[in-house]
Amino acid sequence: MDFRDNEPIYMQIAAHVSENITLDKWQAEQKIPSVRELAVALQVNPNTVARTYDFLQNQEVIFNKRGIGYFVGADAKNKIKTYRKERFLQQELPELFKNIFLLDISLEEIEKRYQEFKTQNYQA
Repeated sequence: MDFRDNEPIYMQIAAHVSENITLDKWQAEQKIPSVRELAVALQVNPNTVARTYDFLQNQEVIFNKRGIGYFVGADAKNKIKTYRKERFLQQELPELFKNIFLLDISLEEIEKRYQEFKTQNYQA
């Protein structure tokens, strides 16, 4: 995983975990990698993954079965979408709008590129 400098690593890992859940790679009630397993896979300090899991547990996306491990929450997808949507609308969308305006990009161009992106990345 390539980490960006403008966001805490634990939040980037949370986005990675959330994406796996949203794309049904990790399903509701399914056990997810342990802190150590994910830390090794992502080549980060286990404390960073522990912080990620604490954050996701507070968001009720995952839960801990003591002595067994972490699992995806029953309503995890909806919780992720609600949190990420609000964060996107409040933080990222205004910046996107500013760039669309400053660069004089048409909504038709945005729509065309969005459809190409979906086709190339998320449709079989």
